[in-house]
Amino acid sequence: MSYTKIAPAFIKAGSDINVRRLTAFSGRRLRSTVASRQRKDEQNDSTCTVVKKETAQLDLISQDKNAAAPHTSKINIDFENTKEAYKSKSSLELLRSLLVFKLCTYDFLVEKNKELMDLSRKLLGQKAFDQMMKMTFYGQFVAGEDHQSIKPLIQRNRSFGVGSVLDYSVEEDLTQEEAEKKEMESCVSEAEKESPGTDHREEKYKAHRRFGDRRGGVISARTYFYADEAKCDHHMQTFLDCIKASGGSSEDGFSAIKMTALGRPQFLLQFSEVLVKWRRFFNFLAAQQGKAGMEALEQKLELQQLQECLTRLGAKEDIQSWFTGENLGSSGTIDLLDWNSLIDERTKISNLLVVPNLETGQLEPLLSRFSEEEEKQMKRMLQRVDILAKHAMENGVRLMVDAEQTYFQPAISRLTLEMQRIFNREKPIIFNTYQCYLKEAYDNVSLDVELSRREGWYFGAKLVRGAYMYQERARAEEIGYEDPINPDYEATNRMYHKCLDYVLEEIRNNRKANVMVASHNENTVKFTIQRMNEMGLSPTEKKVYFGQLLGMCDQISFPLGQAGFPVYKYVPYGPVNEVIPYLSRRAQENRGFMKGSQRERLLLWEELKRRAVSGELLYRPAL
Repeated sequence: MSYTKIAPAFIKAGSDINVRRLTAFSGRRLRSTVASRQRKDEQNDSTCTVVKKETAQLDLISQDKNAAAPHTSKINIDFENTKEAYKSKSSLELLRSLLVFKLCTYDFLVEKNKELMDLSRKLLGQKAFDQMMKMTFYGQFVAGEDHQSIKPLIQRNRSFGVGSVLDYSVEEDLTQEEAEKKEMESCVSEAEKESPGTDHREEKYKAHRRFGDRRGGVISARTYFYADEAKCDHHMQTFLDCIKASGGSSEDGFSAIKMTALGRPQFLLQFSEVLVKWRRFFNFLAAQQGKAGMEALEQKLELQQLQECLTRLGAKEDIQSWFTGENLGSSGTIDLLDWNSLIDERTKISNLLVVPNLETGQLEPLLSRFSEEEEKQMKRMLQRVDILAKHAMENGVRLMVDAEQTYFQPAISRLTLEMQRIFNREKPIIFNTYQCYLKEAYDNVSLDVELSRREGWYFGAKLVRGAYMYQERARAEEIGYEDPINPDYEATNRMYHKCLDYVLEEIRNNRKANVMVASHNENTVKFTIQRMNEMGLSPTEKKVYFGQLLGMCDQISFPLGQAGFPVYKYVPYGPVNEVIPYLSRRAQENRGFMKGSQRERLLLWEELKRRAVSGELLYRPAL
């Protein structure tokens, strides 16, 4: 499907928005590349980024100048050298970290943290409460209240080789009932409200009130609920401000966005279902040719067998015609990256939402009808995405699109892929996020890498373990579809390293790939460094990045930064009262993280004892 074919529906007269290119899917065929996303409670992998780092290689680095790889020396980093790991922190900041991490291990305090904060505010008053929060949780995990107040922290981190990604972490403080109401209103179409159960919808891609509050069972990821188009415009402006601030702080900054903040989620649900059904159709045809169970890139449909199969199925001309003539090329086979647009010229976005019916051999609309307002809402979402991508390119900022739930993710990944095909021609601007707790993670990564290779654009990925595991598993069990998550944490670790290794190989063979290793897992970081050493990949090439959350795993971030690796901290900011929901999740996350590993607390104690013995308790980092 060509974006240019449906452009008239996206662009108002006189608009200079680049939606023609984005909504034309780069003038190429629709590929049912369905991306997805898992995570382990103990090791949250969320991340962000920004800022050019200065290379300071100190005594924590040892280099083997006899390394076999050409042009690079092997780099080994000592993550137990507390003097170097915490040289950016004063002793008071180390004590605060110990206090906060310890408090996060108490179940009662974590489970009742919101109620306790509300009570503290009433007892202390707003001013004293704000001061208490800045001395504890807020000071640990949030950089400040506005762009000006966060500058000292950003500059200090930068002086120690660690970049920052700015994220305005203000969220609506909704009750569960309010969240469920908003979700149901924004995810159900007018046609479904009028005639429930009459359209060709799967339960997975429908809204369910039981899971309407998408904050449940989610750690670290911010959640947006649709209110109206004006609210989406407000979110877009917030993202634009962050992009501008990121561009002003460095020449290679990052910024992160979420698709669900930019439009009505109904469109993401519906488009995801279409993409999945077309992918399933391809898999069905591959199985008919005895190619079931093969890795995605190995499945190739033979043209003659495909036509025979379609004939047996009674496929009508509208489907048969897609597998003939110039649509196929001369290879005689079709793989997932050659999978045709399967959608003829259409002037309305809603006409994209059609699926094949194997019983009738015809295409059928996913819904019986779309209202004019629904058409406009879908167009506006794509316009906002395009504006952000253009703004990022103009400001020299790389844009990371965060992963979300599996029922939204196919559409999110598809739209991100189309932005990459447009904006990643000369350098990596757009990064997609791959959640490696998903069973399909490797197929999704390998398909997108192969597409970038064939078309010659820069592949950009952020690899995380995932943020929605508990919610995804509960939803799949209750609604009755296959659990999309890997069976256990070790399987997720293997998937993460498999995906990472694939991208690292691509970087070695084709310097156009880039990857963010977004992980708090020290073993994963060590694995990455080991593979980089083996492949001769130098950190100065800035093809492999690392990322962690502000206030967590400084013993990983700062040694990496001082060793010359591109490493970034996700830097939330916002007024104290308005980031309480974010802080509440930080407490939830750190309960699992700190119970699972006491390593960070032990290192903090070791550094404090070292400073006490050496007379450095009053140490303050030099800027």
